[in-house]
Amino acid sequence: MASRFSLPIAANHAIFFADMTYPFDNALRRALLENIDGFKDRRGSEDGLRHAAVSIVVVGDGDEAAFLLTKRSPRLNAHSGQFALPGGRVDEGETALEAALREMREEINVSLTSDHLVGMLDDYPTRSGYRITPFVFWAGEEIKPEANPREVAIIYKVPFRELAHPETPEFASIPESDRPLIRLNIVNTQVHAPTAAVIYQFREVGIFGRDTRVEHLEQPVWAWS
Repeated sequence: MASRFSLPIAANHAIFFADMTYPFDNALRRALLENIDGFKDRRGSEDGLRHAAVSIVVVGDGDEAAFLLTKRSPRLNAHSGQFALPGGRVDEGETALEAALREMREEINVSLTSDHLVGMLDDYPTRSGYRITPFVFWAGEEIKPEANPREVAIIYKVPFRELAHPETPEFASIPESDRPLIRLNIVNTQVHAPTAAVIYQFREVGIFGRDTRVEHLEQPVWAWS
């Protein structure tokens, strides 16, 4: 399948430039908009799962493009200490976009609007009974994320070049499932699905311009409940 406009891969769509940097500029913003706008995302509104929303917040880290990733507070009852994108459950009477913007404010003190929206990726169904809708936002350089200690322990700025490295995604098999388990080697550790699946699709669709689906990618067994 022919790829859309893509910054980081060569003409044969197989060679990654692991040492490439991604300037935080209008050219990158246009590329993300074009790639995500041309992607026919899949929604799962009638699947009976509880609805949640997460945000991939694109920011500047010096001159480089990066996105925000959090490590959840150890004080939380569920999934404490895990790596996550800003987000959470969609409340009654709330749209997924409204939930994504609200959770962003509550977790990392970043106030954006729909004007910052680049686009949406596929809904990802989790083993714990949620359907996660991912949004991509272009936040600019002026924001100053601040962790809400009740929910977030650390905020990371992950450079796009980390995602472009050929060894960033890792796939494995587990005896409990016939689906491939995904891990991402970023921030000097391994990030697992569902967060890894959403970020991987952002890499494939947003950065590389590929029509890559991720709903089949597996989570580790400890995340199934």
